[in-house]
Amino acid sequence: MQSEIDMREDDLPAVDSSTVQIAPLPRISIQAFCETTEVSSMIESVVNDRRMVKAHIKVHAGGAAGAVEAYSQAPTPNLIVIESNSEPNMLVGQLDMLAEYCDPGTKVVIIGRSNDIHLYRELVARGVSDYIVSPVDRLAFIRTLSELYASPGTGPLGRVIAVVGAKGGCGASTIAHNVAWSMSRNSDMSTIIVDMDLGFGTTGLDFNQDPPQSIADAVFSPERLDANMLDRLLSKCTDKLGILAAPATLDRMYDFQETAFDGLMDLLRASTPLIILDVPHVWTAWSRRMLVGADDVVIVSTPDLAGLRNSKNLIDTLKAARPNDSRPKLIINMTDVPKRPEIAVSDFAKALEIDPVGAIPFEPKLFGTAANNGQMVSEVDAKSKISETIDAIGFALMGRSEIRPQKRSLLQPLVARLRRKKAS
Repeated sequence: MQSEIDMREDDLPAVDSSTVQIAPLPRISIQAFCETTEVSSMIESVVNDRRMVKAHIKVHAGGAAGAVEAYSQAPTPNLIVIESNSEPNMLVGQLDMLAEYCDPGTKVVIIGRSNDIHLYRELVARGVSDYIVSPVDRLAFIRTLSELYASPGTGPLGRVIAVVGAKGGCGASTIAHNVAWSMSRNSDMSTIIVDMDLGFGTTGLDFNQDPPQSIADAVFSPERLDANMLDRLLSKCTDKLGILAAPATLDRMYDFQETAFDGLMDLLRASTPLIILDVPHVWTAWSRRMLVGADDVVIVSTPDLAGLRNSKNLIDTLKAARPNDSRPKLIINMTDVPKRPEIAVSDFAKALEIDPVGAIPFEPKLFGTAANNGQMVSEVDAKSKISETIDAIGFALMGRSEIRPQKRSLLQPLVARLRRKKAS
């Protein structure tokens, strides 16, 4: 839980929508855990508000104990809203348990009935983003959430992961699309895939989409680019996944200045939690800028000598250009091709002094069927080993090896006792 606090000691007054400007929320995932029908109904009623249309909201019962139980075995969303009518000591104890499971960047807002400055300070000390005394007005609630992301000094929302192939034909785009699809599904986080191969990009084909507009409209008309234009350019694949497709036409030249994508990236970072860049296998000023500026870089390579050499060059170059960032991640694709000599995965990793986050075997039937159908591998065969590997890669990029260790279920009896105690 973050410690970015909007200091508020008094109850929130009702907001007059005619005099107060409330900024729209970005594409975030919100989950609310309520104890009363009044609060759950209030939250459900704001889902269709024009300022909330980009956010994805789910309402659950159970309060703080329900949140602890839910996230002991699942990733946390961008924002958790908890209604709690418990005694202050019990609420603080429940939040201490919840803090064990909160991923970095998750914000927490508490709705309670105690107008107690001591409690407020206890919550602030534990990283709670805001505390609202109920009953709360609908617009006041929206304003509270909006200010968490729109207030001055708030950092960029979006995390950028750039995926690039060590050489042409190594399947980097296919891996990027499948991993992005998996991450959006398993993390319940809004995700956008940006296809930066304007002449030959395959994102539209892989997701069976034929959008009338593309990333070219943003890059060639930067003076017109704003949040509304970006929304028009995006093509939705699922509730949580959108694509910014390439035009994939050759009627113009795609020679860009180094800063050509800067405006687009600023907009994406400000509005979307997860951005996957499908960077083509080229070495230009703008492609280098995209890789150096990303939060994480993933290199996809085949297990051969050219892939090894190019991967080492990329890793060394990016390490020098990003001295304070983590090293690039490595995925080895198309292993175990019949009758083809190749470098063993262990030897490949040893030569680069980096452990791959995944190794994906050569399965032409599975990948070919998915490509021809405009589907992801997991949609064709969700139980395949490759689907499991892709999910594992997604979890590794999110900073965890699995959803949650099963030993965390030891907490469930305690949660049940807390519920019974409150009910009595």
